[in-house]
Amino acid sequence: MNEPSKNWWIIFHKDQILLQKQNDKFSLPCNEQSPIRIPKGSTVHEICILETLPCKAFAIEQSIEESKDYVLTGLRASYDLIPLVQYQTAGKAAEILHWDRNSRFCPVCGTKMIQKETIMKKCPACGNEMYPAISVAILVLIRKEDSLLLVHARNFKGTFNSLVAGFLETGETLEECVAREVKEETGLDIRNITYFANQPWPYPSGLMVGFIADYAGGELQLQDEELSSGAFYTRDNLPELPRKLSLARKMIDWWLENGK
Repeated sequence: MNEPSKNWWIIFHKDQILLQKQNDKFSLPCNEQSPIRIPKGSTVHEICILETLPCKAFAIEQSIEESKDYVLTGLRASYDLIPLVQYQTAGKAAEILHWDRNSRFCPVCGTKMIQKETIMKKCPACGNEMYPAISVAILVLIRKEDSLLLVHARNFKGTFNSLVAGFLETGETLEECVAREVKEETGLDIRNITYFANQPWPYPSGLMVGFIADYAGGELQLQDEELSSGAFYTRDNLPELPRKLSLARKMIDWWLENGK
């Protein structure tokens, strides 16, 4: 007789995710059935196959009481608790759940949308199709001799400093976006714009694309409505940095390790 098939369960209450705790270690719940009752009328989303098992996700409106076996924690905080592949899968689920909440009705005619595929909804009235929208943002590490530029944006939740960042606009290349955002936010000119890496950023649905660039000229003049502080820092005089889960921190660590 075949054993019942298990599933990974990604269950969100607002921005908190349910984790299973066993022997002081955390993971996504993995059971045949969901560890909590699936609310009536909820869509259970098929996210992917994770380690040969289906991964399913849904959201709950009411919080649950924590126990010795299950706890709720923020998605960002889960980075430090669960394996990286689980965190990345949970991030994908968070994006799909965000899309689901914000695509219930057709923006063309107002009819309730029907989910046809994992990431596609279709209006039964006018045929309009909706897919998850990804907001593309750039990060840029600006080098000046033996220092790099770090800034504190007014929308940061914390006292850390990070890299200049901004969203891609219609009709521009990524490199044009990098040069424009740096000029708008700092008044600086840059050169040698080089791609570094990219990272899905499920807060709530973005793609971060990182670049390295060199200072080319200009005086530092911060855009007051966007940045509260900013300066060039050497390796022995760094302020508080972003957490290691972010692409910005990976870029800063690369700069520190490579001596460039």
